[in-house]
Amino acid sequence: MDNRTMANALRILSMDGVQKANSGHPGAPMGMADMAQVVWRKAMRHNPKNPQWANRDRFVLSNGHGSMLLYSLLHLTGYDLPLEELKQFRQLHSKTAGHPEYKLTPGIETTTGPLGQGLANAVGMATAEKILASQFNREGFPIVDHYTYTFMGDGCMMEGISHEAASLAGTWKLGKLVAFYDDNGISIDGEVEQWFTDDTAKRFEAYGWHVVRAIDGHDAQAVEAAIKQAKAVTDKPTLIVCKTTIGFGSPNKSGKEDCHGAPLGAEEVALSRKQLGWQYDEPFFVPNDIYAAWDCTASGADYEQEWNGLFAAYAKKYPTEAAEFTRRLAGEIPAGWEEKFDAFIAQWQQEGIKVASRKASQMVLDQLGPDFPELLGGSADLAPSNLTKWKGSKAFTAEDANGNYLHYGVREFGMSAIMNGMALHGGFLPYGGTFLIFMEYARNAVRMASLMGLHVVYVYTHDSIGLGEDGPTHQPVEQPAMLRITPNLESWRPADAVETAVAWKRAIKRTDGPVALMLSRQNLAPQARSAGQVQAIGNGGYVLWESGKHPQVILIGTGSEVSLAMEAAQRLAADGTSVRVVSMPCCEVFEKQPAEYRESVLPADVTKRVAVEAAIADYWYKYVGLDGKIVGMHSFGESAPAEQLYKLFGITADAVYEAAVSLL
Repeated sequence: MDNRTMANALRILSMDGVQKANSGHPGAPMGMADMAQVVWRKAMRHNPKNPQWANRDRFVLSNGHGSMLLYSLLHLTGYDLPLEELKQFRQLHSKTAGHPEYKLTPGIETTTGPLGQGLANAVGMATAEKILASQFNREGFPIVDHYTYTFMGDGCMMEGISHEAASLAGTWKLGKLVAFYDDNGISIDGEVEQWFTDDTAKRFEAYGWHVVRAIDGHDAQAVEAAIKQAKAVTDKPTLIVCKTTIGFGSPNKSGKEDCHGAPLGAEEVALSRKQLGWQYDEPFFVPNDIYAAWDCTASGADYEQEWNGLFAAYAKKYPTEAAEFTRRLAGEIPAGWEEKFDAFIAQWQQEGIKVASRKASQMVLDQLGPDFPELLGGSADLAPSNLTKWKGSKAFTAEDANGNYLHYGVREFGMSAIMNGMALHGGFLPYGGTFLIFMEYARNAVRMASLMGLHVVYVYTHDSIGLGEDGPTHQPVEQPAMLRITPNLESWRPADAVETAVAWKRAIKRTDGPVALMLSRQNLAPQARSAGQVQAIGNGGYVLWESGKHPQVILIGTGSEVSLAMEAAQRLAADGTSVRVVSMPCCEVFEKQPAEYRESVLPADVTKRVAVEAAIADYWYKYVGLDGKIVGMHSFGESAPAEQLYKLFGITADAVYEAAVSLL
C-alpha cells in the first residue's frame, strides 16, 4: 500500500469527523497526515492492545486542536477506539472529545489543547525516560529504551512555554526526544508571517537541538529519512521542520485559514475526496485492505513480547531492581513507610517543633526521601528559599542522569508542565517549588494536572504578607483562593510543623490529583494536640481547641493565622465565652468528609463565626456566612517587615477578638 493512500485514510476520517460534528479543526490533520503515517507505522514501537506497555514510544499531539488526526491514528492502528466513536466526535460522553483527553481515550498519553504544553509534557516524558534508564538499565539489559515523539504547530512555537521547555530539553541533551514542527504558515487569523517571523530552526539550534531543516512534510520518504537522522544523534533532541500545506487535499481551502477552525462544508468535503483520489463517497468508509495495512496489533504484540523476554532475563539476574521497577511503574507506594512516618509525626507533636512550614517541609523530605526513590524534586531557581533540596538530593544533569533533583531555572510554567509529563510517563512522583505568587506563571499547567488527575506536588513557599519586605509584587493575596477553587486540586496551608507533615503524607498518598502546599517564610508556633487531633488533621479541618462543650462562637484559622485565632480564643474564654478554634489546613479535603463529621466541627446552629487568614477575605464567607466576620486581606500588600504589615492590615489577635465580640 502506498504512503499517500495510507495518509489519505487519515484525511478522510478527520474531515468527515469534523464535518459530522459541524465543529473542529480539519486543516491540521489533513496537513500532518503524511508525517503521522510515517511516525506511527514506521518509527513508533507501540502495542495497540496494551496502551500501557512500559517501554512503548510516547506520542504527544501538542497542537491538540488537530485531535481528529490522533483519533484516526488510534482507530486505524488497532486501539480500542471503534469507528462509531469517531462518528461521535465532540459529542457528549464520547471518547473523541474536542481536544485529546488523558484517561478518556486508550492511547492518549496526555491532555493537550492549551498550545505549547504538549511540548513541555513531551520534554517531561523524555526526561523521565533518561533518568529511569540511568537508574535501572544494566549492561545488556536496556529495559528502559524508548522515544518520545511530538507534533507542534505555529501556535505552540509562539507560546512562551515552548521557549522554557525547549531550552531545558537542549540543556539536558534529551536525545530520545523527536519533535515535528508543522510549518504551514497559517493560524486562525491568517498567514503568520504578519506576526511570527522567527527563524525557528536557528532558535532551536541555539537551544542545543539537532535541527533537520525544511523537509517536505508531504514526502513520506523525506520524513522517514529525517527520523533516521534524528535517531543517529543521541546527545541532542531533534526538531524536524516540516513544510506542509494546511488542509492538504482541499481544492478551495488548502493553504488558507478557512480550513483551520471550521468544517470544510459538505461540498468541499466531496471535492476533497476527488482531489485526493479517494474512490469512496460514503462518509467514514475505509476499505479493508487499507485497514489491514494500517493494523499495528501484530507488530505491537511482537515488540512487547520481545521486551517481555528481555525483562524476564533482567528479573532473573537483577530481581531486586526488577521488583522495584515494577512497583515504580505501577505507582505503588513503598511498603511500611506510613507506620514509620506516623511515629515521626507523633515525635514532632511531642517535641513542639517551632520552624517555618517551608523548613518543616524540608525536614519531612529528609524523612521520606530514603524510602521514596521515586521522589523527583526541583525548584524554579529558588531552592535555598523553597527548601526543596533534602539531604539525599542529587542534581540531574545531561552528563549524569542518575539524579533526583532538577534545576529548572526561572521557568515556573515550564517546570510545572514538565512535571506533568514526568508523572504521565510513570515511575516518578515529581515535586517542584517556587514562591506562591509565581504560581501565576504556572497556573495553566496546574490546571492541566488537576484536569488529568496527576500525582504531582507543588511546594509554594512565602505564602502571605508574612514574607515581608519584598512587597506586594511578591506577597500572595488572591492566590490561595484561586488554588482552592480549582477542581480536583487539594491545597494545604499548614499551621505548624505537624500539620506540614500531615499535608505531605496526604500528598504522598493521594494518587488521583495534585496537591499544593502553601508554606510560610516565618516560623510558626507549635500547637498542642491530642493523638486524636493529630489524626484529625488528615480530615482537612478539625477542632483544635475549645473552652466548652457547645461553642457560642467559632474561630476558623489556617496557616500562620491559627496562632492568632488561638490567642483571641484564650481571651474570649477568659471573658466567659464558650469558644471553639477550628484549624482548616485544607478546605477541599474537609469538604470531602461525611456530613456528620463536618457538622461535628462546624455545627449549623452555631452561626457566630470568625475566619482569619492573611489572604483575600471573600473566600471564607462560605464558612462564616454573610453575617459572619472575616479578618483578612482586601487589597494588595506593602513593603515592610512582616510584623508591621500584620498590624497595618489589621490581621491581629485583637482584630479576631473584637470581631468575635461584635457577634456576641
